[in-house]
Amino acid sequence: MAKHEKISEAVVRRLPIYLRYLSYLQQVGVATVSSGQMGKNLDVNPAQIRKDLATFGDFGKKGIGYDVNYLVEKIRQILKLTDEIRVVLVGAGHLGHAISNYNAYLKDNMRIAAIFDCDPGKLGKQVAGIPIQPLEELAETIADLQIKLAIITVPAPAAQSVCDQLTEAGIKGILNFAPTTIRAGKDVRIHYADVTSNLQSLAYYLT
Repeated sequence: MAKHEKISEAVVRRLPIYLRYLSYLQQVGVATVSSGQMGKNLDVNPAQIRKDLATFGDFGKKGIGYDVNYLVEKIRQILKLTDEIRVVLVGAGHLGHAISNYNAYLKDNMRIAAIFDCDPGKLGKQVAGIPIQPLEELAETIADLQIKLAIITVPAPAAQSVCDQLTEAGIKGILNFAPTTIRAGKDVRIHYADVTSNLQSLAYYLT
């Protein structure tokens, strides 16, 4: 079993949270940070942070804390963000536009490299400098650009069909914004982004 298969999904999901916070510290010129300070600002138990990071190596120094630049570099390596990661987006509606424009703004190694839609009126137009292509070109583009990750922002009835096309083309990870459950083979990981559900759960805590 590969090492990453032994790491719990909860740990993997917390790493980007740590990275975002540490990247901010980098921007404002903070050189070192303790797990206590990280825990206070992220609302995470400091012991949990230390345990998570210790899973991948000994990155801190007792009494000093973590070197921010070094830890940013190491977490990016763990998350495989040191090389460019290309992503395909299917669904050039309002949400697809927003995600593409935000991604272009980030200037990160992970970028949307191709956008697809089935609406003839959208084909050939550009979003964040990327032309919208027809679904007929999906498999060829994914192969040519060696894309392994995808974002689905299509209406719910079309989501499973799009998922099938993506996985058949070799996609291994999907972030699904469509308000429905989709299924793929065991070698494909699917994560869900449901803004409505998150807002509804927040509403429970309103007084």
